[in-house]
Amino acid sequence: MRRPLPVGAAKRVTDPGLRAGEEREPWILARDAAVLALLYGCGLRISEALGLTHAQIGDDRAGARDAITVTGKGGKERMVPVLPQVQKLIADYLALCPYHRSDEGPLFVGAKGGPLSARVVQLAMARLRGALGLPETATPHALRHSFATHLLARGGDIRSIQELLGHASLATTQIYTEVDADRLIAAYRSAHPRA
Repeated sequence: MRRPLPVGAAKRVTDPGLRAGEEREPWILARDAAVLALLYGCGLRISEALGLTHAQIGDDRAGARDAITVTGKGGKERMVPVLPQVQKLIADYLALCPYHRSDEGPLFVGAKGGPLSARVVQLAMARLRGALGLPETATPHALRHSFATHLLARGGDIRSIQELLGHASLATTQIYTEVDADRLIAAYRSAHPRA
């Protein structure tokens, strides 16, 4: 079962400096950090992040977008805000990436310049699990769960979270969120007229 990461750990997985000791080129570390930041900061699926093009995200020439349109499951499109921290990680990656980019080309590329595979992102997360001492449940998809859970825990509206995740069913969104019972009881007692 996928569990959300603690807030601190979710933030740390997007730090390219955490893997600086690895024998990897700096642009690859920056790329991995940017992809993971999109998963946690925007609640994207791996396929959605890897499906982004340069034209969708913007860059130094066009200016970074503060929202992007993502095509999810079933070809359903949704608008997702992009936090400034995520924009910066993407800009850092683009500044270091040695490969030519076209507007319609993939935003994220592999070591040889082709489209980045989901497996590479999964392996990067596995290395981070080891560095941070996280359980096996700390996967790229767990970052999406973390996004939803952390938003809900900070007072986010579940219907809005449903829209951000691109879920057709509220029941699916509820599965993605894990909020402790004490917080739910406190919210109930403070908001319900008969409490």
